[in-house]
Amino acid sequence: MSSIIGVIEAALRNSEPLAPPASLSDSPLAVVMVLIREGSEPTLILTQRTSNLSSHGGEVAWPGGRVDPEDATPWSACLRETLEEIGVPTQIPRLLGVLPGEVSKFGLWVTPYVCTIGEDQPLLPNPDEVASVFEVPWRWLNAHPPREVERLDRHGQTQWAPVYQYEGYRIWGLTALILASLLRVCRGP
Repeated sequence: MSSIIGVIEAALRNSEPLAPPASLSDSPLAVVMVLIREGSEPTLILTQRTSNLSSHGGEVAWPGGRVDPEDATPWSACLRETLEEIGVPTQIPRLLGVLPGEVSKFGLWVTPYVCTIGEDQPLLPNPDEVASVFEVPWRWLNAHPPREVERLDRHGQTQWAPVYQYEGYRIWGLTALILASLLRVCRGP
């Protein structure tokens, strides 16, 4: 296991999903899987959604989606969505912990689960949902801070989100907010 994965695991060891704020208590829940590929050079796995999707079409995203009524828990929804989108069997991801929740532009409360997969785990993108899968090396993130910050106005709140440019992919919005949260966890208080 790489040292960065050990740092993340230690930082998130006792993390629990946060309840949505009172203003969102009746809002639908959603989940994303912040997926890290283990190995000597860990990478973060991201997708670019197909442009024909009704929400977030063409955007860079973590695997994930809404928690459906048939999902036993948000965690089971996260596993289901990751299987549906990039073909990772539900028994494969190893949960390291949970990052603080975020509000999506559609008013959903999104819980990010941080997980690892082995370096040889194949990814099988669903062509109906995923245009491409790409991996950002952890080393690259540390060497390339965001070059811009973008204003996000969401449900009466203003947030400033970093924007990353990686090999032609634009990582912004909620995806970048979650990435920034992960980076803060790794750097400590």
